[in-house]
Amino acid sequence: MEWLSANDYGMAREILQRGVALIYLVAFISTLNQFRALAGEHGLLPVPRLLGGPGARGPSLFSRIGYSDSKLASVCAAGIAISTVLVAGIPQMGPPWLPLAGFLALWALYLSIVNVGQVFYGFGWEMLLLEAGFTVGLLGSRQVPPPQSVLLLIAWLVFRLEFGAGMIKWRGDPAWRNLTAMYYHHQTQPLPGPFSRRAHLAPAWWHRCEAAANHVAQLAIPFLLFAPQPFASMAAGVVIGTQLWLVATGNFAWLNWLTIVLAFCRISDPVLRQLIPGLPHQEGQPAETPIWWIVVVLSGTLLLAVLSIPALRNLFSSGQLMNTAFNRWQLGNAYGAFGSVTRQRIEVIIEGTEDQTPETATWLEYGFKGKPGDVSKRPRQFAPYHLRLDWMMWFLPLGSINQRWFRALLFRLLEADARTLALLGHDPFAGRRPRFIRVLTYRYSFATTAQRRGTGAYWVRDERQLVFGPIALQ
Repeated sequence: MEWLSANDYGMAREILQRGVALIYLVAFISTLNQFRALAGEHGLLPVPRLLGGPGARGPSLFSRIGYSDSKLASVCAAGIAISTVLVAGIPQMGPPWLPLAGFLALWALYLSIVNVGQVFYGFGWEMLLLEAGFTVGLLGSRQVPPPQSVLLLIAWLVFRLEFGAGMIKWRGDPAWRNLTAMYYHHQTQPLPGPFSRRAHLAPAWWHRCEAAANHVAQLAIPFLLFAPQPFASMAAGVVIGTQLWLVATGNFAWLNWLTIVLAFCRISDPVLRQLIPGLPHQEGQPAETPIWWIVVVLSGTLLLAVLSIPALRNLFSSGQLMNTAFNRWQLGNAYGAFGSVTRQRIEVIIEGTEDQTPETATWLEYGFKGKPGDVSKRPRQFAPYHLRLDWMMWFLPLGSINQRWFRALLFRLLEADARTLALLGHDPFAGRRPRFIRVLTYRYSFATTAQRRGTGAYWVRDERQLVFGPIALQ
């Protein structure tokens, strides 16, 4: 069945499978480092309490075997091991079912974590990673040609991701339609990066060009992913270029990196060799695809196509949903980001003191790894690593500050809990218990060139408000 084979996409398959496996590796390492403090046995939102109530939001190993921090560590260790061998390309040298088995294992393990991770795992790139892993496994190994139907499924995933984000922006906020959204975005995005301040201080005409280019890249270019070559490769190149700009100007976990990897599904080997001279040719042609593998591929293609029908309807719905799964397996999802842009940056600041009397106390500020706090601290690059607590802190001023996980965080800080403190960038008490804690908010703005030159600060903050506390452990 030559119509199913895409012999000119051998390099694309290598990039897709190894790249997605690499993101899984980052995700499992991130989970191993953070999950126990966030949702472990003694975490801010303990999984055992979740499983003792309504339970997980979907299939999870922990619903069957129970949860413990040691079981979580074992799941992460298995995920890291499988991801590593897939990044090395070892299963890809075997029979076509072997990479599929590896990616299905990653999907099942990570789905088990996401479905009990609660708000800390409620991000759109979690379901994107799950769907990407399930899909690229169907590309098989080097013993068979890359299946054309699976490459088109991945292109359809990129289309939903990009076009969905474009439509949610166009519908969601007039700032996107009048091209002023980028006046605010670089400054108010969740976790700015080292280049975000420079990007924010660019002239207004440049920001309007950014917004217009975003509409072209997300509302028009995705249709060309299904065009003949070389137009499909050109469209993929535009997607990759815009995602690299987002990588350079922000910290969106693995969203941008995974989108870049997936976009290679439409860049053919001849185009890659023109772009990268000296790229090695594959030795020989894969053997003829066995019938049993064709049945597996077409069955998987049909399953994913049917599961994504609700997402197709959602794209053209006036009540479009963003980052939504329509089934328990988180396949065929709806995606989108920044349907609205915040105009001001409000930061929640936590302070503590060891003094006896809070009214006359000297208050010291807790520092986070990625979230702005100290105005003299330059934003750092963390993506594709996901700082989950820092992201949740960004959401606090957008809703109610009286979140259960946030109250738990304050008491963990009063207890000087070691795992919780490990999530932070700076503990002003060096592991000692503070006597009191309080919560403030400030409005943050990037320092202008003159302010930066005069004070050395990267941020300017004002409009200080006390919103919670002081509280003590008792």
